[in-house]
Amino acid sequence: MPAAAAPPALLLIQTAFIGDVILATALLEFLHRTEPTTPIDFLVRQGNEGLLKGHPHVRRVLVWDKKKAKYRGLRRLLSQIRAGGYGRVVTLQRFASTGLLTAFSGAPERIGFDKNPLSFRFTRVVPHVIGAGVHEVARNLHLLDPAYAGPVVPPRLYPSAADEAAAARAAAPAAGGPYLCLAPTSVWFTKQFPEAQWLKLLAALPPRYPVFLLGGPPDTAACQRLLEQSARPGVVNLSGKLSLLASAALMRGAVLNYVNDSAPMHLCSAVGAPVCAVYCSTVPYFGFGPLSPFSRIVEVPEALECRPCGLHGHAACPLGHFRCAHSIETRQLLAVLAESEVVR
Repeated sequence: MPAAAAPPALLLIQTAFIGDVILATALLEFLHRTEPTTPIDFLVRQGNEGLLKGHPHVRRVLVWDKKKAKYRGLRRLLSQIRAGGYGRVVTLQRFASTGLLTAFSGAPERIGFDKNPLSFRFTRVVPHVIGAGVHEVARNLHLLDPAYAGPVVPPRLYPSAADEAAAARAAAPAAGGPYLCLAPTSVWFTKQFPEAQWLKLLAALPPRYPVFLLGGPPDTAACQRLLEQSARPGVVNLSGKLSLLASAALMRGAVLNYVNDSAPMHLCSAVGAPVCAVYCSTVPYFGFGPLSPFSRIVEVPEALECRPCGLHGHAACPLGHFRCAHSIETRQLLAVLAESEVVR
């Protein structure tokens, strides 16, 4: 009896930031569990493809260079997608560009959110609701199953043996002992705990812990300033020296990871790393909170009428005082470390 033919391939589209791609990997876990024979391709923006390197549930990664050849690359991608013979194309974004790729993909099933300008050409449209305590993962899962009411599926990344080895080399200053990681930056200024606040934390952290500063190449200068201004011994600047997957592997081994509401928080979620997420201008209610087994959120103790001031953040505090960040106390962050030490 001949083997059953594999179902048509499915294409997921998420060309936004690193954290968005990480959260989208929860759909890969869901699909692997519910449709293990469906081939899955994933379209990301150039620079994020490393997140999916060697991912066991991804057949092929498509890459869009949005900086150098945005529109020419879009036309080329559309031709590639149409030639792919996909049975389903699912865009996780609300932008016209990815809506176009979905709407004109030639796929029998074209799925996306109602806020996408091209949604009138989709075969299934799902409401996109920010807030109401709905996590981004759950919002995305409704694209695959509108009736889904189960638990939030954590995202997952798969560091390779080379990534694990790179993380082990980076952790050498800890000499096999416990350590902390700190990712101090964010694309958005008002999502970023201020440098002066991080310096207070570094001064107060127990000296027995080496502290590794993490970030990408654009964050190296900010991490170096922290290193130079901190009088604390045992601080190591690893910014720009590790891949995203190697950084995730290093964070998984930490006693605690201090992060902003930004991509490193989602890296922690994807490998189950203990995390303390500092929320400044944004709020967990938007649905982008951490999903690690040990996840704690620190935010300003009192309610502020101006908070949240936006979904993503701003280049500066709109009111000039940035109280949502400067009113957070170091003791709040230290309390999370004390709790993580007990749990560990």
